[in-house]
Amino acid sequence: MRGSLFAFLGGGFITLQGVANSRISQDIGTWQAATLTQFTGFVAALVILIFMRDGSLQGFKQVKPLYLTGGAFGAVVIFSNVTAIHQIGVTLTIAVLLIAQLGLTFIIDCTGWFGVAKQKMGLPQFIGIAMMIAGVVILKF
Repeated sequence: MRGSLFAFLGGGFITLQGVANSRISQDIGTWQAATLTQFTGFVAALVILIFMRDGSLQGFKQVKPLYLTGGAFGAVVIFSNVTAIHQIGVTLTIAVLLIAQLGLTFIIDCTGWFGVAKQKMGLPQFIGIAMMIAGVVILKF
């Protein structure tokens, strides 16, 4: 239940972040908005880390260099979302974003990329993804 709550919060904040970034980018530019967002996210995470004190700073040394690209992915996420919101609107952007996330996570689960335990996917999962894609196509019209 707790995991679902955090997933729900994360989804809501992704949407709010996209809308806020879209508005910011109208004033200062898309890459500037991405820079500002990444910086404020860093500051917020650092403040939370300082107050929560969960884990140790030594853990940073254990992170594989490949996984350090996650922050760079964030910059692309912000730029892509802002650009998409300007071109196709918030609702369609988030709908397509969800399909892209689900599709890639499907591949990650099937292949075991990034050390994730492989999951067997069957017909129900394929039908579910197809129904979501159909929903986005219907939403577009």
